[in-house]
Amino acid sequence: MHKIEAVKFKDDKIILIDQTKLPLKEEYIVTDDYERIAIAIERLEVRGAPAIGVTAAYALALSVKDKNENVEEEFLKAYNRLKSTRPTAVNLFFGLDSIKEEFEKYKNDPRVYVKLIEAAKRLHKDDIEMCEKIALNGLSVFGRKMRVLTHCNTGALATGGSGTALNVIRHAYFNGLVEYVHVDETRPLLQGSRLTAWELDKLGIPFSINTDSTAAVLMKEKKVDMIITGADRIAVNGDTANKIGTYNLAVLARHHNIPFYIAAPTSTIDRHCPSGNEIKIELRGKEELVKIGDCRFTSDAYDAYCPAFDITPAELITGIITEKGVLGNPYRLENV
Repeated sequence: MHKIEAVKFKDDKIILIDQTKLPLKEEYIVTDDYERIAIAIERLEVRGAPAIGVTAAYALALSVKDKNENVEEEFLKAYNRLKSTRPTAVNLFFGLDSIKEEFEKYKNDPRVYVKLIEAAKRLHKDDIEMCEKIALNGLSVFGRKMRVLTHCNTGALATGGSGTALNVIRHAYFNGLVEYVHVDETRPLLQGSRLTAWELDKLGIPFSINTDSTAAVLMKEKKVDMIITGADRIAVNGDTANKIGTYNLAVLARHHNIPFYIAAPTSTIDRHCPSGNEIKIELRGKEELVKIGDCRFTSDAYDAYCPAFDITPAELITGIITEKGVLGNPYRLENV
Protein backbone atom coordinates (compact mmCIF):
# COMPACT_ATOMS: atom_id res chain seq x y z
CA MET A 1 0.00 0.00 0.00
CA HIS A 2 1.34 3.43 -0.98
CA LYS A 3 2.21 5.35 2.19
CA ILE A 4 0.89 8.90 2.14
CA GLU A 5 3.10 11.48 3.89
CA ALA A 6 1.94 15.07 3.69
CA VAL A 7 5.12 16.29 5.42
CA LYS A 8 8.62 14.80 5.33
CA PHE A 9 11.99 16.12 6.45
CA LYS A 10 15.04 14.78 4.64
CA ASP A 11 18.53 16.10 3.91
CA ASP A 12 17.79 19.34 5.79
CA LYS A 13 14.83 20.15 3.57
CA ILE A 14 11.08 19.84 3.97
CA ILE A 15 9.15 17.82 1.41
CA LEU A 16 5.44 18.60 0.99
CA ILE A 17 2.83 17.09 -1.31
CA ASP A 18 1.34 20.00 -3.26
CA GLN A 19 -2.28 19.37 -2.31
CA THR A 20 -3.61 21.97 -4.74
CA LYS A 21 -2.59 19.63 -7.61
CA LEU A 22 -4.28 16.48 -6.26
CA PRO A 23 -5.78 14.16 -7.37
CA LEU A 24 -4.75 14.77 -10.98
CA LYS A 25 -1.04 15.34 -10.30
CA GLU A 26 1.20 14.16 -7.49
CA GLU A 27 3.84 16.88 -7.21
CA TYR A 28 6.14 17.84 -4.35
CA ILE A 29 7.56 21.04 -2.91
CA VAL A 30 11.15 20.58 -1.70
CA THR A 31 12.64 23.55 0.12
CA ASP A 32 14.57 24.85 3.12
CA ASP A 33 13.20 28.40 2.72
CA TYR A 34 10.76 29.34 5.48
CA GLU A 35 9.20 32.02 3.26
CA ARG A 36 8.37 29.41 0.61
CA ILE A 37 6.86 27.22 3.33
CA ALA A 38 4.79 30.17 4.63
CA ILE A 39 3.45 30.66 1.11
CA ALA A 40 2.65 26.93 0.90
CA ILE A 41 0.56 27.22 4.08
CA GLU A 42 -1.28 30.28 2.77
CA ARG A 43 -1.97 28.71 -0.62
CA LEU A 44 -3.21 25.49 1.04
CA GLU A 45 -0.48 23.52 -0.72
CA VAL A 46 -0.18 22.07 2.76
CA ARG A 47 -3.32 22.15 4.93
CA GLY A 48 -5.00 20.42 7.84
CA ALA A 49 -4.38 21.73 11.35
CA PRO A 50 -1.88 19.07 12.55
CA ALA A 51 0.05 19.10 9.24
CA ILE A 52 0.26 22.90 9.39
CA GLY A 53 1.63 22.71 12.93
CA VAL A 54 4.34 20.20 12.01
CA THR A 55 5.24 22.07 8.82
CA ALA A 56 5.49 25.41 10.62
CA ALA A 57 7.74 23.86 13.30
CA TYR A 58 10.18 22.62 10.66
CA ALA A 59 10.00 25.96 8.82
CA LEU A 60 10.84 27.93 11.95
CA ALA A 61 13.74 25.63 12.75
CA LEU A 62 15.04 26.06 9.19
CA SER A 63 15.08 29.83 9.62
CA VAL A 64 18.35 29.58 11.60
CA LYS A 65 20.03 27.10 9.27
CA ASP A 66 23.53 28.34 8.30
CA LYS A 67 22.98 31.57 10.23
CA ASN A 68 26.01 32.87 12.13
CA GLU A 69 24.93 36.49 12.59
CA ASN A 70 21.67 38.13 13.69
CA VAL A 71 20.28 34.70 14.55
CA GLU A 72 17.65 35.97 16.97
CA GLU A 73 16.52 38.71 14.60
CA GLU A 74 16.11 36.21 11.75
CA PHE A 75 14.32 33.75 14.01
CA LEU A 76 11.77 36.32 15.22
CA LYS A 77 11.22 37.53 11.67
CA ALA A 78 10.42 33.95 10.62
CA TYR A 79 8.24 33.39 13.70
CA ASN A 80 6.09 36.44 12.93
CA ARG A 81 5.87 35.59 9.23
CA LEU A 82 4.73 32.03 9.86
CA LYS A 83 2.35 33.12 12.62
CA SER A 84 0.54 35.38 10.12
CA THR A 85 -0.21 32.63 7.59
CA ARG A 86 -3.53 31.25 8.93
CA PRO A 87 -5.46 32.50 11.97
CA THR A 88 -7.82 29.65 12.90
CA ALA A 89 -5.80 26.42 13.16
CA VAL A 90 -4.46 26.37 16.72
CA ASN A 91 -1.83 23.72 15.86
CA LEU A 92 0.05 26.38 13.87
CA PHE A 93 0.66 28.38 17.03
CA PHE A 94 1.32 25.25 19.10
CA GLY A 95 4.07 24.20 16.67
CA LEU A 96 5.63 27.64 16.46
CA ASP A 97 5.58 28.22 20.21
CA SER A 98 7.14 24.80 20.85
CA ILE A 99 10.10 25.75 18.66
CA LYS A 100 10.27 29.23 20.18
CA GLU A 101 10.59 27.72 23.68
CA GLU A 102 13.47 25.58 22.45
CA PHE A 103 15.11 28.58 20.79
CA GLU A 104 15.12 30.48 24.07
CA LYS A 105 17.18 27.65 25.59
CA TYR A 106 19.72 27.36 22.80
CA LYS A 107 19.84 30.75 21.02
CA ASN A 108 23.45 31.33 22.10
CA ASP A 109 24.51 27.76 21.39
CA PRO A 110 26.24 27.00 18.06
CA ARG A 111 24.08 23.84 17.92
CA VAL A 112 20.86 25.88 17.89
CA TYR A 113 19.77 24.66 14.43
CA VAL A 114 20.34 21.02 15.36
CA LYS A 115 18.39 21.46 18.59
CA LEU A 116 15.44 23.12 16.84
CA ILE A 117 15.27 20.40 14.18
CA GLU A 118 15.35 17.76 16.91
CA ALA A 119 12.40 19.53 18.58
CA ALA A 120 10.48 19.68 15.29
CA LYS A 121 11.12 15.97 14.73
CA ARG A 122 9.80 15.18 18.23
CA LEU A 123 6.65 17.18 17.50
CA HIS A 124 6.26 15.29 14.21
CA LYS A 125 6.76 11.94 15.98
CA ASP A 126 4.20 12.91 18.61
CA ASP A 127 1.68 13.71 15.88
CA ILE A 128 2.23 10.32 14.24
CA GLU A 129 1.64 8.57 17.57
CA MET A 130 -1.42 10.71 18.39
CA CYS A 131 -3.00 9.83 15.05
CA GLU A 132 -2.75 6.12 15.81
CA LYS A 133 -4.10 6.53 19.34
CA ILE A 134 -7.05 8.60 18.05
CA ALA A 135 -7.87 5.88 15.52
CA LEU A 136 -7.73 3.10 18.09
CA ASN A 137 -9.86 5.06 20.58
CA GLY A 138 -12.33 5.80 17.80
CA LEU A 139 -13.13 2.12 17.34
CA SER A 140 -15.16 2.27 20.55
CA VAL A 141 -17.85 4.49 18.97
CA PHE A 142 -18.81 1.77 16.47
CA GLY A 143 -21.34 -0.69 17.84
CA ARG A 144 -21.82 -2.40 14.46
CA LYS A 145 -20.89 -2.09 10.81
CA MET A 146 -21.83 1.45 9.77
CA ARG A 147 -22.11 3.84 6.84
CA VAL A 148 -20.14 6.97 7.64
CA LEU A 149 -20.26 10.48 6.24
CA THR A 150 -17.24 12.76 6.50
CA HIS A 151 -16.42 16.33 5.53
CA CYS A 152 -13.29 18.02 4.19
CA ASN A 153 -10.04 16.01 4.49
CA THR A 154 -8.80 14.55 7.75
CA GLY A 155 -6.49 11.80 6.53
CA ALA A 156 -2.73 11.53 6.15
CA LEU A 157 -2.77 14.64 3.98
CA ALA A 158 -4.04 16.70 6.93
CA THR A 159 -1.55 15.54 9.57
CA GLY A 160 2.01 14.53 10.22
CA GLY A 161 0.78 10.95 10.62
CA SER A 162 -2.10 8.88 9.23
CA GLY A 163 -4.92 11.30 9.97
CA THR A 164 -7.63 12.00 12.52
CA ALA A 165 -11.26 11.39 11.50
CA LEU A 166 -10.32 9.58 8.28
CA ASN A 167 -7.82 7.48 10.22
CA VAL A 168 -10.65 6.44 12.57
CA ILE A 169 -12.65 5.44 9.49
CA ARG A 170 -9.64 3.58 8.03
CA HIS A 171 -9.04 1.54 11.19
CA ALA A 172 -12.76 0.86 11.58
CA TYR A 173 -13.03 -0.34 7.96
CA PHE A 174 -10.15 -2.79 8.33
CA ASN A 175 -11.75 -4.03 11.55
CA GLY A 176 -15.04 -4.75 9.76
CA LEU A 177 -16.88 -1.78 11.28
CA VAL A 178 -17.36 0.47 8.21
CA GLU A 179 -19.46 -0.57 5.25
CA TYR A 180 -19.30 2.57 3.11
CA VAL A 181 -18.09 6.19 3.23
CA HIS A 182 -20.01 9.20 1.93
CA VAL A 183 -17.64 12.05 1.10
CA ASP A 184 -18.88 15.64 1.09
CA GLU A 185 -17.20 17.44 -1.81
CA THR A 186 -16.50 20.32 0.63
CA ARG A 187 -16.94 23.53 -1.28
CA PRO A 188 -15.38 25.84 -2.18
CA LEU A 189 -11.98 24.12 -2.48
CA LEU A 190 -13.27 20.55 -2.83
CA GLN A 191 -10.98 18.95 -0.26
CA GLY A 192 -13.44 16.06 -0.02
CA SER A 193 -13.78 15.25 -3.69
CA ARG A 194 -10.09 15.91 -4.40
CA LEU A 195 -8.20 14.78 -1.30
CA THR A 196 -10.38 12.45 0.79
CA ALA A 197 -11.50 10.61 -2.33
CA TRP A 198 -7.85 10.25 -3.39
CA GLU A 199 -6.90 8.77 -0.01
CA LEU A 200 -9.89 6.40 0.16
CA ASP A 201 -9.15 5.20 -3.35
CA LYS A 202 -5.56 4.39 -2.41
CA LEU A 203 -6.79 2.59 0.72
CA GLY A 204 -9.34 0.54 -1.23
CA ILE A 205 -12.26 1.69 0.95
CA PRO A 206 -15.64 1.90 -0.87
CA PHE A 207 -16.93 5.46 -1.13
CA SER A 208 -18.81 7.96 -3.23
CA ILE A 209 -18.61 11.73 -3.51
CA ASN A 210 -21.69 13.85 -2.91
CA THR A 211 -22.37 17.57 -3.03
CA ASP A 212 -22.46 19.21 0.39
CA SER A 213 -26.15 19.93 -0.15
CA THR A 214 -26.86 16.20 -0.67
CA ALA A 215 -25.98 15.30 2.92
CA ALA A 216 -29.51 16.00 4.16
CA VAL A 217 -31.02 13.68 1.55
CA LEU A 218 -28.58 10.89 2.46
CA MET A 219 -29.61 11.22 6.11
CA LYS A 220 -33.31 11.31 5.29
CA GLU A 221 -32.93 8.16 3.16
CA LYS A 222 -31.20 6.47 6.15
CA LYS A 223 -27.93 5.97 4.26
CA VAL A 224 -25.82 7.56 7.00
CA ASP A 225 -25.31 5.93 10.42
CA MET A 226 -22.60 8.22 11.75
CA ILE A 227 -20.74 11.44 10.94
CA ILE A 228 -17.08 11.96 11.83
CA THR A 229 -15.15 15.14 11.03
CA GLY A 230 -11.95 16.78 12.21
CA ALA A 231 -11.33 20.12 13.91
CA ASP A 232 -9.01 23.09 13.49
CA ARG A 233 -9.61 24.56 16.95
CA ILE A 234 -11.62 23.40 19.96
CA ALA A 235 -12.66 25.77 22.76
CA VAL A 236 -12.60 24.56 26.36
CA ASN A 237 -16.41 24.30 26.40
CA GLY A 238 -16.32 21.95 23.38
CA ASP A 239 -17.36 24.45 20.70
CA THR A 240 -15.44 23.45 17.59
CA ALA A 241 -14.12 25.29 14.55
CA ASN A 242 -13.88 23.15 11.45
CA LYS A 243 -14.16 23.49 7.69
CA ILE A 244 -17.15 25.50 6.55
CA GLY A 245 -20.17 23.21 6.25
CA THR A 246 -19.47 21.23 9.43
CA TYR A 247 -22.08 23.17 11.42
CA ASN A 248 -24.68 22.32 8.75
CA LEU A 249 -23.92 18.63 9.23
CA ALA A 250 -24.21 18.82 13.01
CA VAL A 251 -27.63 20.48 12.79
CA LEU A 252 -28.81 17.89 10.25
CA ALA A 253 -27.44 15.06 12.38
CA ARG A 254 -29.37 16.28 15.41
CA HIS A 255 -32.59 16.45 13.38
CA HIS A 256 -32.10 12.91 12.03
CA ASN A 257 -30.85 11.48 15.35
CA ILE A 258 -27.44 10.54 13.92
CA PRO A 259 -24.32 10.59 16.13
CA PHE A 260 -21.88 13.36 15.24
CA TYR A 261 -18.24 12.98 16.30
CA ILE A 262 -15.16 15.16 16.13
CA ALA A 263 -11.74 13.48 15.94
CA ALA A 264 -8.72 15.60 16.88
CA PRO A 265 -5.57 15.56 19.01
CA THR A 266 -5.67 17.39 22.33
CA SER A 267 -3.16 19.87 20.86
CA THR A 268 -6.16 21.24 18.91
CA ILE A 269 -7.80 22.33 22.18
CA ASP A 270 -7.18 26.03 22.79
CA ARG A 271 -7.05 26.26 26.56
CA HIS A 272 -7.12 30.05 26.41
CA CYS A 273 -10.38 30.05 24.45
CA PRO A 274 -13.50 29.70 26.63
CA SER A 275 -16.01 29.29 23.78
CA GLY A 276 -16.48 29.39 20.03
CA ASN A 277 -17.34 33.08 20.27
CA GLU A 278 -13.65 33.84 20.76
CA ILE A 279 -12.39 31.81 17.77
CA LYS A 280 -11.21 34.00 14.90
CA ILE A 281 -12.64 32.74 11.62
CA GLU A 282 -10.42 33.10 8.58
CA LEU A 283 -12.00 34.81 5.58
CA ARG A 284 -10.64 33.67 2.23
CA GLY A 285 -10.51 35.60 -1.02
CA LYS A 286 -13.59 35.51 -3.24
CA GLU A 287 -11.62 33.98 -6.11
CA GLU A 288 -11.94 30.63 -4.32
CA LEU A 289 -15.71 30.89 -4.63
CA VAL A 290 -16.10 32.25 -8.16
CA LYS A 291 -13.78 29.78 -9.87
CA ILE A 292 -12.47 26.23 -9.61
CA GLY A 293 -8.83 25.96 -10.59
CA ASP A 294 -8.42 28.16 -13.65
CA CYS A 295 -12.09 27.87 -14.63
CA ARG A 296 -14.14 30.96 -13.77
CA PHE A 297 -17.86 30.23 -13.76
CA THR A 298 -19.38 33.51 -12.56
CA SER A 299 -18.57 37.20 -12.76
CA ASP A 300 -15.64 38.51 -10.78
CA ALA A 301 -17.69 41.66 -10.28
CA TYR A 302 -20.01 39.86 -7.86
CA ASP A 303 -19.28 40.13 -4.16
CA ALA A 304 -18.80 36.90 -2.23
CA TYR A 305 -18.66 35.79 1.40
CA CYS A 306 -16.07 33.07 1.93
CA PRO A 307 -15.35 32.02 5.53
CA ALA A 308 -12.98 29.05 5.66
CA PHE A 309 -14.51 27.64 8.86
CA ASP A 310 -17.66 27.60 10.97
CA ILE A 311 -18.34 26.92 14.65
CA THR A 312 -20.25 23.84 15.77
CA PRO A 313 -21.74 24.33 19.27
CA ALA A 314 -20.70 21.73 21.83
CA GLU A 315 -24.28 20.59 22.44
CA LEU A 316 -24.44 19.23 18.88
CA ILE A 317 -21.30 17.10 19.27
CA THR A 318 -21.85 13.53 20.49
CA GLY A 319 -18.22 13.08 21.45
CA ILE A 320 -14.66 14.22 20.74
CA ILE A 321 -12.28 11.40 19.87
CA THR A 322 -8.75 12.20 21.08
CA GLU A 323 -5.52 10.32 21.76
CA LYS A 324 -6.55 10.32 25.45
CA GLY A 325 -9.96 8.77 24.88
CA VAL A 326 -13.45 9.74 23.74
CA LEU A 327 -14.57 12.86 25.58
CA GLY A 328 -18.29 13.31 26.22
CA ASN A 329 -20.66 16.17 26.90
CA PRO A 330 -20.57 18.32 28.98
CA TYR A 331 -17.07 19.26 27.85
CA ARG A 332 -14.59 20.72 30.32
CA LEU A 333 -11.37 20.66 28.39
CA GLU A 334 -9.12 23.03 30.33
CA ASN A 335 -7.05 20.21 31.79
CA VAL A 336 -7.39 17.47 29.18
